[in-house]
Order: sequence, then C-alpha cells, then structure tokens
Amino acid sequence: MTLMNASVYLCNDTSLGCSCGDCPSSSVCAAPEPSPPSKDPCAIRIGSLKVRCVDFSLAILYIVLVFVLFGWALLQRRRGRRRLESSVEPLLNDRVGEGSSFSHLPKDGNHHVEVQQIDPQGQNVVQFSFVQGCLSSFYRTYGRWAARKPTIVLCSSLAIVVLLCLGLLRFEVETRPEKLWVGPGSKAAEEKDFFDSHLAPFYRIEQLILATIPESKHDKPPSIITEENIELLFEIQEKVDGIRANYSSSLVSLSDICLKPLGEDCATQSILQYFQMDPDNYYDYGGVDHAEYCFQHYTSTETCFSAFKAPLEPTTALGGFSGNNYSEASAFVITYPVNNAIMKVGDENGKAIAWEKAFIQLAKEELLPMVQSSNLTLSFSTESSIEEELKRESTADVVTILVSYIVMFAYISVTLGDTPHPSSFFLSSKVLLGLLGVLLVVFSVLGSVGFFSAIGVKSTLIIMEVIPFLVLAVGVDNMCIIVDAVKRQPSNLPVEEQISNAMGEVGPSITLASLSEILAFAVGSFVSMPACRVFSMIAALAVLLDFLLQITAFVALVTLDFVRAKDNRIDCFPCIKLNRSSVEENEGEFSGVLEASKQQIQFSPVEDQEVHAPFLGLRVVKILVIAIFLGFTLASIALCTRIEPGLEQQIALPRDSYLQGYFSNISEYLRVGPPLYFVVKDYNYRLINFIALSVLV
Repeated sequence: MTLMNASVYLCNDTSLGCSCGDCPSSSVCAAPEPSPPSKDPCAIRIGSLKVRCVDFSLAILYIVLVFVLFGWALLQRRRGRRRLESSVEPLLNDRVGEGSSFSHLPKDGNHHVEVQQIDPQGQNVVQFSFVQGCLSSFYRTYGRWAARKPTIVLCSSLAIVVLLCLGLLRFEVETRPEKLWVGPGSKAAEEKDFFDSHLAPFYRIEQLILATIPESKHDKPPSIITEENIELLFEIQEKVDGIRANYSSSLVSLSDICLKPLGEDCATQSILQYFQMDPDNYYDYGGVDHAEYCFQHYTSTETCFSAFKAPLEPTTALGGFSGNNYSEASAFVITYPVNNAIMKVGDENGKAIAWEKAFIQLAKEELLPMVQSSNLTLSFSTESSIEEELKRESTADVVTILVSYIVMFAYISVTLGDTPHPSSFFLSSKVLLGLLGVLLVVFSVLGSVGFFSAIGVKSTLIIMEVIPFLVLAVGVDNMCIIVDAVKRQPSNLPVEEQISNAMGEVGPSITLASLSEILAFAVGSFVSMPACRVFSMIAALAVLLDFLLQITAFVALVTLDFVRAKDNRIDCFPCIKLNRSSVEENEGEFSGVLEASKQQIQFSPVEDQEVHAPFLGLRVVKILVIAIFLGFTLASIALCTRIEPGLEQQIALPRDSYLQGYFSNISEYLRVGPPLYFVVKDYNYRLINFIALSVLV
C-alpha cells in the first residue's frame, strides 16, 4: 500500500463536467438568469386611465376626420345655396307672371329641383360605363341566342360539369393535422421529414389522465395518492393489457406495438412502475409509502426502478402539484409510448391504429364509468384521436347540409313562383325550376372538388362544411335576379326577347359581382397554410362554375320554364297540358311574388313606399353613416394589434368531443411538453454522419 499522490477536485470543477444528478453544486446546475422583463407597449396615462399610443393616435385621427367631414359638409351646403340663388333667382324674376310653370315656386330659393332624363318612349335612360355597356351588349346577344337554343346550351354546360365530376373517383380527404396546418415547403416540415427519414419518428402517444374533483370551485383538489386510487389504477391497467384488437385476421395487444427500449417490457409512464407494474409488489413494497419514497429516490433505489429497468421521473406520471411536492399531486398521468412509422408507403401503423380504436372504445364504455364511480375524472386520447374526431365532425354535418339545401329549395320555389291561385297555380309555380337551380349549385361544388381531386389535391373537411353553404347563397341570389328580370319584361314580347332584355339588364351586375367573389377567394390560394389554400382554390372554382352554370344552364332552364307556362303545361309534369279556356279566365289576376312587390312600389304613393333611399340621401344621415363607418374602421385597426397568433386544437374539434376535456387537463396537469430536437448535419465524427440530441421541454 502506497500513498496516493494525485490531485483531488471538487465535483463542481469545470474540468470534470459533472452532471446535475451527480453534482447539484455544479455551475451548470445554477438557476438560469431570469429573462429580461417584457417591454410594455407604448401607453399614455390620462388620469387613472392608461391608453395605448396606437389607440390614442387613432382616436385623435377619428376626431380630426369627423371635424373635417362636418366642415366639408357645411361648406358644400353654403356653396349649394349660393349657386342656387345665383342661377334660379334671376330666372324666377323674369318668368313669374308670364304663365310659366315656375310661377308657383317661392322666391326664397328653398326648394328642390329634380331632373330626370326620359327617352321618347317614356322609359328612363340608363347611362352605362364602357365596361357595363360592352357587357350589356354581349349579354343581350348571348341571351337571345341561348333562348333560341336552350337544349344545346343546357346539355353542353352540364356535360362539362359532369366531366369535371369524374375526378371524384380520386377524391381523398386530408385529416392529418400536420398536413392541414403546416405547409409542405415550410422549414418545420422539412426538418421533421429529415428527422423522420434518418431517425425513427417520434413515438405515438396513448394517454389516460385521472384527476380528483375539488369540493367547490375555489377549493384545492385533494391528493390522488391514496391506496384506493392506486388499486383502481391497477384495475385499469389490467383492462388495458387485456385489449385485443383485430387487424388483418390477427389479434393485436399493447405488448405487440409498445415501445420497448430495454428488454421485453413496455416503457409505460405510470406510477405503477414503482411496483414494476405488478399488483403483487404493491403490498410487498409497502404500498403508498413506497411510492412516496420513490418520488425522492427514483434514480438510486433498485426497487423504484421501472419494469423496463429505467428510472421513472415523477413529473411524467403525476400532475397538479407545486414544486417537488409530489405527494400533493391531484392527477395520475398514464402514457403508453407506441412505435411509430413514417407511413409514406403502405399502412405500417395499421396495428397501432386498430389498437387505438379499441382503446378509445374501452375508455368510453368501461374505464369512464369505473373512474366516475370513484369520484374521479377521466380524460383520454390516442395518436389518431384528432384525425378521427375531424372525420366524425364532417359526417355529423351531412344532415345539416341536407336540411339547409331543402330549406333553400323551398324558398327558391316560393320566391321564383307567382302568387298562388287555385286555377293557375300549376302553371305559375316554379318548383321544378327551383329544384334544378339547387342541383346546379350542387354540380358546381362537385365539379370544383372533382377537378382538384383529379390533379391530386386532397380536400379538407372545411370544404364539405362551408363551401356548399357559400355557393348556395351566391347561386340563389343570381337565380332570383335573373328570374325577376325576366318577369319585368313586357308579356307581349317573345320569350327570346324577354331573355335577351333581362340578360342585358342584369348580366353586367352578376358578372362583376361574381368576378369580385372569385378574385377574393383566389387571393387566399397564396396562403401557406394548406387548409386555407385548398379551401380558397376550391371555393374560387366553385363560385366560377356556379356563375357559368347560372348564365348558361339556368338561363336555358328559365327559357324552357317560361315556354312551358305559355304553353299551359303543368309544373313538374310538363307532359300534361291544361285546357286553354280554364286558364284564360284567370289570366292577368296573378303576378310573381317579386314582381308583385315591385308593382306595388311603382304604383303606390312615393311618400309611403320610397323610404330607404330618400332617408339615406339626407345630408345629416350621410354624414352620420360616413362617421360611423370611419369609427368602425379605425376601431378595427386598433383591435388588430390585440390579435394573438396561434391555432388552438380545441377550436377545430367538435364541442362534444372527448378531446375537449383532454386538452384542458393537458394544460393543467402535464409537466412534460413536446420533444425538442437538435440535429447537426454533415458532421463527420468518425463514422457518424450526424448527431441528434432530443430534449423533453
């Protein structure tokens, strides 16, 4: 034996590089420096009121604009009075007493002069812009041609849409959250694809969260670390181990798919690991006392090691505690890591998905009643839960969509038809026309989805939920406008001329309005988020197809319907023709619902019917409207600064989904966050091409 002649270093010496577990006094284990305080946005104090600089600036700007508006209005009023006095007063002085029509006007200048340009036939002359004039001329010519050949127009337009609908054979719905919300060319997607292709993708997470219920809202929930609750946890674990899911005529259990880092035991993250997942060890090791002992010695005592021979940190299995007071935990967090695959080719995760469906069914039917009978709450989730819930949401809205289309069909049938009359109802009704108009809207949606499906674009669930309502609203508007314009034409004109005049009247407005809607959706196709981009593209094409069908197929249908009515054929059964004498007795006693209201406005006193436009024409009302609009605009700009970026998964899920409670418990109890990876590429460390470090946040 000889004396050791060597230097002894403290464990916190930087040359040793000891970890925090071996040397808590190491410099790297010191508490990190506190982050610098966040800078508050610029604010101005007005007494006890604190106002943001942006809000204050916009308020000052609004006050200035309102004063400028009022000043401009007063100036215009004075100029108008002076101009009126200088132009009308000399004329009145010269003409009064000479029998002119101005002799009854007062000389104070406080009167209104209305001028209306009238053509020789007594009709108002409408001044069109160059674009509107060209469109009106085109639609007059096109409307006359379409009314003469309605069958060709109808068949050709429907043939094109049906051809687009053939793309539905390749229809696929994208329900994976990462493919919906992250663009394929984004940096996050590229880094994840690199990690998944070179290393294994992050394992699938199946989770259960049991929590105690406080006696009142303001009370602290009691501890869940009790003998009864741990025994309940063993019963739950026994049922989970007994799951046998059917996949390709084979039974799949948890041990077949779970992550096994060491040996043949699953790396389940549960407090039961302190007893090696064996209920016989519960009393042998000392029950609750042993678990509380392992909370502090999980890395040093062999009996505290898990069944897969690794220490289990309490923060991964417990929740609802402060600091290191694990005994005060109010929730058990049970996590089952399951092997994952990239799933680019084939269905490598088929076994895991089959087991996850059986796991959710077990949790709903058996585990939830067990936990609730013990006065606890249970929330659960699997890797495929979000995708499955999104699919369920899409199928649940089918009934709503069908009901809405039926309601709109009834509305169109009543609105497009004429005032009901017993003897002429079967001729004047527009039930068949309304039904075919709604079908045209459906064809436009299917054609748009079919086109993008044919070129390989996967649809999203929001398309099936929103676009049908959107296109239906646009289509109904155009149908009512076209039919109303045709009804306003003189009945003595041929049907071709009625269609021509109606299309020349409303064609430009329909075209410009539809073009603005199409461009508005087309701009959304430049958004990087896949869900928004695909929605915008399909919506833009659907509105375009709906517009084209309205001016082609629907115009042809309107022509055929008016020909049917003039030929005394019954609506919905055009093969049946009524007797001419019974129809002529009631001819002229009814008019369309829309036409009746317009005739009532036309022949009723002006002061009783024309209310809205004259009211908006008042100078005070115009100033108030502009001032209110400016106020809302500036208020919107101020509130835009308070928008918080982010996407909460709970918003995208149904309100009755079991995942709503799960996400709430995750934010409240879970102490372990998503994995954080550091990947170093092209680093030649002997034979290793890259190094990957993973950290649990």
